[in-house]
Amino acid sequence: MRSVTCSMGVSLDGYIVGPDGGFNWTAPDEEVFRFVTDEIREVGVHLLGRRLYETMLYWETADQDPSLDDSMLEWAALWKPLPKVVFSTTLAAVQGTARLASGGLAEEIERLRAEPGEGDIAIGGATLAAEAAAADLIDEYRPRVHPVLVGGGIPFFPRDERRVDLELVESRTFGSGIVHLRYRVRR
Repeated sequence: MRSVTCSMGVSLDGYIVGPDGGFNWTAPDEEVFRFVTDEIREVGVHLLGRRLYETMLYWETADQDPSLDDSMLEWAALWKPLPKVVFSTTLAAVQGTARLASGGLAEEIERLRAEPGEGDIAIGGATLAAEAAAADLIDEYRPRVHPVLVGGGIPFFPRDERRVDLELVESRTFGSGIVHLRYRVRR
């Protein structure tokens, strides 16, 4: 069965976006960018909320940007054909290999798990990830912890007062001080 994963940059104090809405502190250096590129190779479908979908639209045409280096062109070549499911109540249409979700998050994940296919089901976007976590739909959490305290904002983990036991599967420290942690949910 395909695993549902949640991989995002997070501040040491637990936020994916700071109180000002900014997340420029998550910009990866070359080493982290290569790691994230390798991680996306393992994804078979990406579930996104509207805001993340709109942020990632850049990558649909990034291959036409002459200023991009080879590593960014490689990322674009992986992202563009990747099937995406967008959860939105305000968008009427989406572009490229994306489609609007036809049901709720749990139903969509159940359907994707039942379909034949390779690769993880990745969840991106704070609101969508929080909904998936609250419904116990996430199999692995993969935070990249950045050496910064932002003091508030949007938390990586939902505050739903529910205990979830995790098993550390992998960890890696990058030269920049970012630490990747991969935890599997114990069921």
